[in-house]
Amino acid sequence: MCFSATASFIAGSALSAAGIVTLRMTERRAEIPFAMIPLLFGIQQLIEGMVWLSLRNGSPWPNTTLTFVFTLFSHVLWPIFVPFAVARLETVPWRKKALATCQVAGLAVGLYFLYFILRFPVTSRILGNHIVYDSPHFYVEWATLLYLVGAAGGGLLSSSKIIRAFGALLLVTYVAAYAIHAATLVSMWCFFAAIMSSVVYLYFRDARASAGTALNVVAR
Repeated sequence: MCFSATASFIAGSALSAAGIVTLRMTERRAEIPFAMIPLLFGIQQLIEGMVWLSLRNGSPWPNTTLTFVFTLFSHVLWPIFVPFAVARLETVPWRKKALATCQVAGLAVGLYFLYFILRFPVTSRILGNHIVYDSPHFYVEWATLLYLVGAAGGGLLSSSKIIRAFGALLLVTYVAAYAIHAATLVSMWCFFAAIMSSVVYLYFRDARASAGTALNVVAR
């Protein structure tokens, strides 16, 4: 998280625990990818906590490795994984086709970032109470657009109101993080997005509640 190692570890632990609970609520294989989102965000926040420690300790080798792993989550995983996870739950044909477009956009930008992350390793540094991830290719306009199409667009196209709210929150918090401090956009937005991933739990809670209501109606 963008404030301190302690905050990152607390958020990461809480999200990981919530992610495990959410995974236990799944009933179909198709639900597993979407249910994994809080857990994956939790792992990402734990990694950033370790990035904080490596920067505080001034140890270059662990910092390089941890920064690389964090950026794999933040720039490669999310634009590819979110539309895939949402599409697995979707049943409306036209929405599934639209989600396929988001998947292509996310895959394209994810591979683009992966190429540059491998060729020009990202560096991290502390700026005030935030971590800055330095890599100029992160801020190319078309890459940012494709990233948002994948990461946020996937949610916005869902037939579920809760998942659409998740997509909308991802988009709004991205704009908010950029407006607050563009230099620390990566770290700050990942924090906001991690907190928003708690919406995933609400989706499964409501889905199980609706299923329970339906069973009660049938029983009567």
